[in-house]
Amino acid sequence: MEVRTRKVGVATVIDLKGQIDLSSSSKMRTAVLEAIKAKDASRVAVNLTEVSYIDSSGIATLVEGLQLARSKNCHFVIFGLQQAPREVLELARLDKVFEIRLDETAALAS
Repeated sequence: MEVRTRKVGVATVIDLKGQIDLSSSSKMRTAVLEAIKAKDASRVAVNLTEVSYIDSSGIATLVEGLQLARSKNCHFVIFGLQQAPREVLELARLDKVFEIRLDETAALAS
């Protein structure tokens, strides 16, 4: 899995590519938590456009990121869900918990 972090205005966008599983979720976790803990963090958007698979460890990382963001008054949003990751979130009923947007433009405008 590849992880890239970039600034877009006041937001931090975390671009993920590949499959998120137990062996790769630690890279994602590090990027998400560092972005939220940054002193200027007001919005963190996780780009899942190029993620074809996510397991429970990846979901747990997203939940941890959401909880930390809420505690730091940081807006946390995910966007670009492909069908398989979307189904995982829906099965866990987390699609109602996360702010999910279609694309980056919508994620940064919300």
